Amino acid sequence: MILMSSSMDTFIAGLPKAELHVHHVGSASPRIVAELAARHPDPKVPTDPEALAEFFTFRDFPHFIELYLATVELVRTAEDVRLLTFEVARDMARQNIRYAELTVTPYSSVRRGIPDTEFLAAIEDARKAAESELGVVLRWCFDIPGEAGLESAEETCRIAVDLGCEGLVSFGLGGPEAGISRAQFKPYFDRARAAGLHSVPHAGEGDGPASVWAALNELKAERIGHGVRSVEDEALLAHLAERQIPLEVCPTSNVATRVVADLDRHPIRQLLDAGVLVTVNSDDPPMFGTDLNREYAVAARLLDLDEAGLAGLAKNAVDASFLDAPGKARLRGEIDDYLAEWTGSGSGF
Repeated sequence: MILMSSSMDTFIAGLPKAELHVHHVGSASPRIVAELAARHPDPKVPTDPEALAEFFTFRDFPHFIELYLATVELVRTAEDVRLLTFEVARDMARQNIRYAELTVTPYSSVRRGIPDTEFLAAIEDARKAAESELGVVLRWCFDIPGEAGLESAEETCRIAVDLGCEGLVSFGLGGPEAGISRAQFKPYFDRARAAGLHSVPHAGEGDGPASVWAALNELKAERIGHGVRSVEDEALLAHLAERQIPLEVCPTSNVATRVVADLDRHPIRQLLDAGVLVTVNSDDPPMFGTDLNREYAVAARLLDLDEAGLAGLAKNAVDASFLDAPGKARLRGEIDDYLAEWTGSGSGF
């Protein structure tokens, strides 16, 4: 359990933040999941928000994937997509998240019968409303669900490259790593990169350093989703540090899915000590009983960070993002101004 002073909690709550590794469906709050389950009854998913806490208790990573996909099954119409997307942005606004790159899996919705153009229209409508009404800037990473094979890769690439949408900035790969070669997805990443999308596959979470090397060498990853098992390979750590390839680290997620045994044994300090560029993220926050504010509190304890250190961590995410240069400068300025005001007020507003 992470215990923080009320002053630090207040600082984190007000700190302008960017989030780079957070999943679309995985960000559905218990209230929204319960609402979707009531709309589309499924015996696998409870409709009582309180019962969802027990539902989202994972035995291991494969069990997490099983329950995650059960939640995906509840998103069946474009109206569901729009509701979910805007409500995720509302939760972000409450945490003062100013910019987020949301990982979206269009294949999961399209194969369940939502027309691709309607899906894209729904997320874009929610994105524009989130920016104008909530002040949250959203961008998309369309990811391949690796467990669904090359058919899903082809479809995800088609939607991303042939259709696309204004908010799309990157192309990813999620799902289980073990037994699912990163290299088989190379043609799809090549095509997405040729179309101007950034490469951001998951690696080094459910599998070891070989997965990260494959993401770098075969998929030309510019950032790595998770990547925490890179600590098992000193040469890989040195490579990541030298190239300043950012890792999207999600501490509570790694404990919930049994990637690490507990927070005290999380390798985030080893990564930073090796010179790796680390960003802190929430992954599937309601499913893991967390949010980005709590992940910053986790990082503050594990890394012995003060307010200036937390502001630096927030700027890491801005620097590692695919936000345009004026947007990065603006958000970095907000973080600096916030820290200066906090410091000048004598540890509190």
